Amino acid sequence: MKRRRLDSRSRALVRQIAAWCLHYPDAELAPRMDLLRESLAELAGRDPAAHLSGTLDHLARTPAQQAEQHYVEVFDVSPRRSLYLTWYVHGDTRLRGGALAELAGIYRAHGYRIAGGELPDYLPALLEFSAAAATRREGERLLGRFRPAIEVLHRRLAEIGTPYAAAVRAVLDAVPNQRERAAVPAQAPTEQVGLQPYPRTVQESTR
Repeated sequence: MKRRRLDSRSRALVRQIAAWCLHYPDAELAPRMDLLRESLAELAGRDPAAHLSGTLDHLARTPAQQAEQHYVEVFDVSPRRSLYLTWYVHGDTRLRGGALAELAGIYRAHGYRIAGGELPDYLPALLEFSAAAATRREGERLLGRFRPAIEVLHRRLAEIGTPYAAAVRAVLDAVPNQRERAAVPAQAPTEQVGLQPYPRTVQESTR
């Protein structure tokens, strides 16, 4: 059976729904569930619809407190499953600061502001940026650049069997593969300059 390709609007719709699926499941999510389901119906028959439906099912059937706890355990306990994409490329180094500043500058140039004080590399924020008609092309370019980081995130989520892996799989279905890619090292870099006199006493979590 031939797979139906996603056009530009469909890719943007996938990314907008995925942005809500990957946000912290707070009180703002519940009133939007019906709209997200209705929007997902436009993608019927396409792979991302099945992936996103699985994540929405999880969010709909899980009590709020359990959903919040699961989200924290998945994304906040270990940086290895971070939703902040520059971490995969630069770790906690000074180079990451430059990458964040670059992203913030791109957002400002397009009149885009991130609510809640989030960093500009936060995947749901980048998905929303790429879903808006006025910023769709630039957003797709940025997502394509960070595709290797998103691939690593998906693999690590799949390893622990979380329903959020399906939402990230849908994102990958709606992200172009391009030449300009931010390569992801086997281990996130750590800052070395200026830290030699001090022993490293805290080991990175391997969860």
